[in-house]
Order: sequence, then C-alpha cells, then structure tokens
Amino acid sequence: MSTLLEGLPAEYRDGLRDAPSGADLAARPMLATLSDRRDFPADSWIFERKLDGVRLLAVREGGRVRLLSRTGQPLNGTYPEVADSLAAQECSDFTIDGEIVAFSAGRTDFSRLQQRLQLTDPAKARASGVAVFYYVFDVLRLDGKDVRPLPLRTRKSLLRRALKFDGPLRFTTHRNEGGQLLLDEACRRGWEGLIAKLADGRYVTRRSTDWLKLKCAKGQEFVIGGFTEPSGSRAGFGALLLGYYEDGCLRYAGKAGTGYDQATLLDLRRRLDELAAQRSPFAEPVREKGAHWSSPELVAEIGFTEWTREGKLRHPRFLGLREDKNPREVVRERPQTA
Repeated sequence: MSTLLEGLPAEYRDGLRDAPSGADLAARPMLATLSDRRDFPADSWIFERKLDGVRLLAVREGGRVRLLSRTGQPLNGTYPEVADSLAAQECSDFTIDGEIVAFSAGRTDFSRLQQRLQLTDPAKARASGVAVFYYVFDVLRLDGKDVRPLPLRTRKSLLRRALKFDGPLRFTTHRNEGGQLLLDEACRRGWEGLIAKLADGRYVTRRSTDWLKLKCAKGQEFVIGGFTEPSGSRAGFGALLLGYYEDGCLRYAGKAGTGYDQATLLDLRRRLDELAAQRSPFAEPVREKGAHWSSPELVAEIGFTEWTREGKLRHPRFLGLREDKNPREVVRERPQTA
C-alpha cells in the first residue's frame, strides 16, 4: 500500500479493497442532478465552479495512459498534451475524473473547445492553436485500491497529494460554504454556475443528488432529429429540430435557428445528410415547413431562456455538439427542489 493510503485513518485504510480495472471504473462516472436548492448546511457541502467543457476520465495503469469520454470514446489523440502530463507523473496507478476546457477572455468557452473535439490526430491537435486544460475533481482508484467509498473531502485530499498539477493539468478547487451568495458571485463573473457536492459523500456510478448542478442560465443537451431548409442567402440549414427522451419516446422540444457560423452550418448539414431518414423520429407530429428528418444520433448543447407552457424551448441557441453524450440518455432536466 502506498504512503498516501497508509496515512489514512485506520477506519478508512482497513476498509480499502482492490479496485476493478481503471477502464471499468471509468465506464460509469458519477453524474450530477440539476437543482434549484440554495440552502446548504454549513460544513456539509463543498462548492466547485461549474465548467463549460466536456467530461474526461483518465486511467494510468502499468505505464499506459488512457483518456476516455463519458461514453468510453478514446481521446488520447484529441488531448495529447494531457496524456503526456499524466504519463510524466510519479504516481503510476490511478483513475481520475474531471473536465476538459478551453478559455476565451478568461472564461471557459465550449464553442472554442469545439475546434479540438473533432481532432483525433495528435499532431493536428497540438497545432490547432486551442490550448486545453484538464480540471481534475475526483479520484476513483489509487495504487490499485478502490477509493470511491471514501468521503469526498478525503478523496480530494488524496488527489491533491498524488499528482503534480502543472501544464494542462489543474486541480479543481472548492469552497466549504456559500450557497446562494457563492452562486450569485459566480453568475456575476459570467460563470456557468456551481456544482454542490456532499462533503462526506461516496463516489457512486449513477446520477445522484449528492452532486447538484446549480446553473446561472438555462441550458442542456438535446437530440437532433432533423432540420429545416435554409432561406435567403443562408447556407446549410435553417434550424435544428430538437428533442429529448421520455418514456422511451423522442419528444419534440422546438427548433434552434441561431448560434451558428458558416462553417458549422455546412458541417452540420453534411453530417445530418449522412443520417437522413424517411420518417420523423419524434413521437408527436412536427409541423415545421421544409422539415428534413435524420436518425437521432447527434446531441447538441442548447442555451435557452425558459420552457413554455406547451413544453417548448423559448429563444433556443446552438452552443455546440456534444460528442460525449449518449442520445438515449438525453432527458428533460427538471430541477430538484430543496
């Protein structure tokens, strides 16, 4: 057992078990629940900045580093500098969880990160001009032991001491109190919001209310089920037709016609043409002029102002594609109340 683990209190150290392989652990990451809760008991929760990036799990075993998306897609070629940083660590056996981000004007920028998401060639990724950073917030396996059952504060302490955080590797800091005041400050700074985490919570392989998403603005993923024809001088398409799954059916949520540049319009049209379908994938009739249908395989990140009474999006805008999301897992996010 490593010196780090030997230094744990006896009740934690004696309860440690051999861990499954890092890839098995990374296959089912813990997920947060959207919430509008604002009252948090002192010392029971910690608060981290909600980053506008993509989830990344990293495994190092036997000298080999693997970067994996939330859906298990290999990403070493997309973020080679991160793989290099992890390969250079003195600690040689770990599985960690975090978020990959790119910055613009001091803020995480998902649109800028999009320029890296499509790259799989390490040389092209390094030459892209888009610097990325890996903000690590949890550790699941350390020196062959399963540390998921340990309290979150203990896991973060182990993580902080196990790795050297420099270059593209960053430790996700947290605050121990704040609640509404901390969220208000985050929103004033233009952040996405906060993640509130139960301080003594375990790492579980499912969506949990031990991790809560506190957002400054509304937004979530939607499945693309088609598009409308462009009008005037616009190329590619007019708007994306969006939906989410409910009881196994794809429900129509509305159309998003803003947030695209010329290159995105053309690229998305090409990808949607490759997924062309004869029939609508939506459960209810969609009466949009000039509609084309596609197989519901692409997921888009969409910002919007609110849901209408009819269950449609108001003022939706396209933010980017989510390559790390399984379409069948996209549901309408409903805040958990306190």
